Amino acid sequence: MAEFTLKIDGMHCGSCVRRVTQTLAATEGVEVKEVSIGAARFATGADPAPVDHAIAALAKAGFAAHLEP
Repeated sequence: MAEFTLKIDGMHCGSCVRRVTQTLAATEGVEVKEVSIGAARFATGADPAPVDHAIAALAKAGFAAHLEP
């Protein structure tokens, strides 16, 4: 399983953490590992990895995200 970390802008409270967690958990192929203010880590066994889908889902939920190098 591959793991990815996203940097997420616009998070500032526990409610944001919950929304991001729920959004990522609802994204097909994503297994949420950890969400904190400003970042999220997830694993996936899907090929190709659903990173773009996760970023798009977060954008739809109101959060700008990008893959950490």
